[in-house]
Amino acid sequence: MRPFFEWCDHLAVANAIRDSRFVFPIIETFHLLALTVLLGTVLVLALRLMGAGLKKQPLTVVARALEPLTNWSVVVMLVSGFLMFSSEAMKCYENPPFFFKMAMLAVSILFHYTLVRPMVTAAQAPGRVRAALTGVASLLTWFSVAAGGRAIGFY
Repeated sequence: MRPFFEWCDHLAVANAIRDSRFVFPIIETFHLLALTVLLGTVLVLALRLMGAGLKKQPLTVVARALEPLTNWSVVVMLVSGFLMFSSEAMKCYENPPFFFKMAMLAVSILFHYTLVRPMVTAAQAPGRVRAALTGVASLLTWFSVAAGGRAIGFY
């Protein structure tokens, strides 16, 4: 993996970000705003799955309304995250919280798009227990990504 991290560290965009006082904080601002929107959509959907919010709204309606915000947030986070990573790739290589965050990001994306999305867009509503457990698991995985990201700066 080290060659990949070294390659990322030597990208022209990485050098440009490192050479500027303002570019990294601007990218990080977009990253954090996207994270906030994403966690908001995940929270609303999870609460609906757990039966703790928007009970009068059909699950499919809530999911459809949140889908564009969720998808765009993921895209912005991935792009901005890669840009930030590339500017300090070798620091990340030696940072265990970074690897935790990346693992949880992979788990969260897979869980959301292979289990949560099909469940909330299905014609038939899931059972209460299954829906509640899915909501809790969704919150745990996405908030683990955020916690891992926060821990990167402390290592």
